[in-house]
Amino acid sequence: QVQLVESGGGLVPAGGSLKLSCVASGSTSSIDVAGWYRQAPGKQREWVASISNGGSTSYAPSVKGRFTISRDNANDTMSLQMFTLKPEDTAVYLCTANGYFGGRWSTYWGQGTQVTVSS
Repeated sequence: QVQLVESGGGLVPAGGSLKLSCVASGSTSSIDVAGWYRQAPGKQREWVASISNGGSTSYAPSVKGRFTISRDNANDTMSLQMFTLKPEDTAVYLCTANGYFGGRWSTYWGQGTQVTVSS
């Protein structure tokens, strides 16, 4: 199993920046793809970005060019650097860890951190 704890959320004005972090513990060597999702009030959970164990990244069109995902496997951490934030980026941001745990592909979720962008 893997435990994930996010941090770094807060209140920022539109156009501002924020960096989220996610620390993993447990069977971290089994993590293959890690990523970020977000969920705004009354909306479905939305994929934001992913990064593979080898460092390949992908982004949702709505954040591409503004957000940067990175991971430090040696320290079991992952980050999401967010620039040029918009009010529509307001949401709870959750990190995920995916991989084969005990021979089964599984996904683990953190509890989330709130990001609020004021207009």
